[in-house]
Amino acid sequence: MRLTILGGGGFRVPLVYQALLGDRGTGRITSVALFDTDRTRLTSIAAVLRQQAAGVADAPVVTETTDLDEALRGADFVFSAIRVGGLEGRTVDERVALDLGVLGQETVGAGGIAYGLRTVPVAVGIAQRIAAVAPQAWVINFTNPAGMVTEAMIPYLGDRVIGICDSPSGLGRRAALALGVDPSTAFYDYAGLNHLGWLRGLRSGGVDRLPALLESSDALSSFEEGRLFGADWLRSLGAIPNEYLHYYYFARETLAAVQAVQQTRGKFLLEQQSAFYAETVRHPERALELWQKTRAERESTYMVESREVADAGERDERDMAAGGYEQVALSLMRAIAHNERASLILNVRNRGVLHHLDDDAVVEIPCTVDANGALPVTVSQLTDHQAGLICSVKAVERSTIEAAVSGSRSAALRAFAWHPLVDSVTAAGKLLESYAEQLPDLARFRA
Repeated sequence: MRLTILGGGGFRVPLVYQALLGDRGTGRITSVALFDTDRTRLTSIAAVLRQQAAGVADAPVVTETTDLDEALRGADFVFSAIRVGGLEGRTVDERVALDLGVLGQETVGAGGIAYGLRTVPVAVGIAQRIAAVAPQAWVINFTNPAGMVTEAMIPYLGDRVIGICDSPSGLGRRAALALGVDPSTAFYDYAGLNHLGWLRGLRSGGVDRLPALLESSDALSSFEEGRLFGADWLRSLGAIPNEYLHYYYFARETLAAVQAVQQTRGKFLLEQQSAFYAETVRHPERALELWQKTRAERESTYMVESREVADAGERDERDMAAGGYEQVALSLMRAIAHNERASLILNVRNRGVLHHLDDDAVVEIPCTVDANGALPVTVSQLTDHQAGLICSVKAVERSTIEAAVSGSRSAALRAFAWHPLVDSVTAAGKLLESYAEQLPDLARFRA
């Protein structure tokens, strides 16, 4: 089978390839086409992949191209992980918001809206090319904001596009291990939007074990979300939130922590990865070594400001080693390709599962996956609090998609103004104008 990776020069592509190297089953991926608009990044990542494959029998053959249609032809699966505007754009997303006193995280709040405004038109164009060139391909979308981008692609690809994220599965795994439960045997009652969801139940052996977890301070303190949110707040919620909800529940403290550091997360990654790609060009024979060193530093500093606010300590090395979105992607591909029934938390159309949202709203919920794709399963309904926050953010996502597709400035303004982390229409207008001034892709939204 052939896998096409869009954003093939991206830093995390070797994680996907490493997962493919470990897949020794029949009918596995035998060919990987890397597509990127940046030839230097493609060359660097291809060098890492070649060194990963050294000594591995029948390693998937890797090709590189800057021609989208060439990359798509013959694809069985398309993995989309593009970053429109690069890390340079992310630094603007973050800094504009912070300068206006608003949290500027990559996918949450004002930064996520700016990212979506410039990403959705490109994602729609890609979806149209896939529909024309590789209509039978299954599309796995990891491009952020993942839920929003997946919803924007569905009109062209239908249920053949599925969004993935590693945060829900990581949360479920950590919670299960804290209980001494085998993560692979548990059912996770999880629901929400991408980067905005809650674990409301953890069933094992026919019993919901989440109440026992919430009662145990020792168990809660043994994993990241327990330390991040604190036992008292988790018991008040009766659920365990996705880590990204820290930006909502502790917005004031997180904003202060981010404003206090000398560089944003995007700026740190821009400098770190620029150094990696430059060094790889000079020393291609050390590509894998350089990538591994850079990745270790990247992972250990993930969401560092939120962990500092909560005094949550360093990330758990066991969790970093357990695999993330690449394992979700591999499980999804195997389930579809070989009709191997799997249970995964995915971004798909709601189809009536969550009563507060319409059928076509893309939500993040458990699904059963087989050769027919991903079918959402029944979960418990949202609480008033959860529904209120999710409906507000879904309205933001849809206004962002409308603005990105139509160029409507009023839709873009609504998206900023409606977000729970933006506190006034005046602030929303300033955000939109500043992004439009500093990001060429958003210049059309200038007043």
